Amino acid sequence: MVKQKTIAQEVTINGVGLHTGQQVVMTLKPAPVNNGFTFVRVDLPGSPVIEADANYVVSTERGTNLEHKGVQLHTTEHVLAAFVGCELDNVIIDLNASEPPIMDGSSKFFVQAVEEAGIVEQDAERNEYIVKEVISYVDERTGSEIIVMPADEYQVTTMVDFGTKVLGTQNATLKNMSDFKEEISEARTFSFLHEIETLLAHGLIKGGDLNNAIVYVDKEISDETLQNLKVAFGKDNIAVKPNGILDNLTLHYPNEAARHKLLDVIGDLALIGTRIRGKVIANKPGHFVNTQFAKKMSKIIKAERRNQVPVFDLNKEPLMDINKIMAVLPHRFPMLLVDRILELSDSHVVGMKNVTMNEEFFQGHFPGAPVMPGVLIIEAMAQTGGILALSTVPDPENYLTYFMKIDNVRFKQQVLPGDTLFFKLDLISPIRRGICHMQAVAYANGKVVTEAELMAQIVKTK
Repeated sequence: MVKQKTIAQEVTINGVGLHTGQQVVMTLKPAPVNNGFTFVRVDLPGSPVIEADANYVVSTERGTNLEHKGVQLHTTEHVLAAFVGCELDNVIIDLNASEPPIMDGSSKFFVQAVEEAGIVEQDAERNEYIVKEVISYVDERTGSEIIVMPADEYQVTTMVDFGTKVLGTQNATLKNMSDFKEEISEARTFSFLHEIETLLAHGLIKGGDLNNAIVYVDKEISDETLQNLKVAFGKDNIAVKPNGILDNLTLHYPNEAARHKLLDVIGDLALIGTRIRGKVIANKPGHFVNTQFAKKMSKIIKAERRNQVPVFDLNKEPLMDINKIMAVLPHRFPMLLVDRILELSDSHVVGMKNVTMNEEFFQGHFPGAPVMPGVLIIEAMAQTGGILALSTVPDPENYLTYFMKIDNVRFKQQVLPGDTLFFKLDLISPIRRGICHMQAVAYANGKVVTEAELMAQIVKTK
């Protein structure tokens, strides 16, 4: 079992936003278990929070940009890649601007900040999605494609081809996330000269200089363009090096562009919200295809977890047998629909019912084709939830529980004679004033048969 991790203490990073040119103060803070990565805009009233969630991606021009309830974040991928590369699960990121500082265009300084803060294990298991089959996303317009296939750990391979002689075709692979710092974190962002000209013409990359972006010269450079670049980057002289990039930068790796694309993939896929155990292969990746794939993966994972059937050990002695249940619940034949309580905590309960042909309701529902009525499945779930609700009072025999509301009911499978029903109910919110609001799921034969939101109130009768 791999434990979740966060940073040990706060650490602050200062820099400039690439596209805004604003001075940015970014403070990384320890976060509780299951928090994930959350950005806090401390420069805005109320300090709104934006989760690192693929569903909040609104644009992918010049970076991955998020928006939630009107609050925006730009260029989130480099800092998120650093967190994943450092094997973190939970971090709070305070920002006094709309984007993290660009630093040198890589994740290097964010990794250094994490190491300065220190890493601590937390008392909770890491949420991890184990890939069991190939999942893919293809952008028909560009031919970009990302797939993930089963593997023993999280691995990433990128293949880039921009169709230019100056850059050519490059590949990069990260076989183990522990190698992220040494092999990937220092790979800097890059752009082509024609893109730089367009961005400058529109007043963007205000925080850019030759120290945080590799510029590949993919066209003949004019004297006018050279002059504009001198002004924009604050340099007295700018020239093209023999390898086709603007001077004042030396490549860290011959395939630095492919490594940076791999860095971007890791950062963008952090928006899935769950660590992947599988091998990702990205052909001609970019922020659009990365985040579309992240959205698809997020949807698949949520659907699978919603339908995931827990395993309950029937060989263990139950917490409550039928006699103990009857000491708490007032229900009796033919309306007592729970046989055992298997688990009980402050926030959840698990009950069980063996469905036999001797059930009275099968006489009329239906003759020759017996099916347990859906309303009785709901009632059985409610009785199980009643055990949890009544466990909060010292004298449950003096209370009754009454339905207040039933929402979002779905019947997915029939329940037949011979089936064993399991009911799992989790509190949606703490019990207050005797009102109990729960998410309820019923399982049989390894499948979800019914789910619903139940609200009831416990009322004292004596």
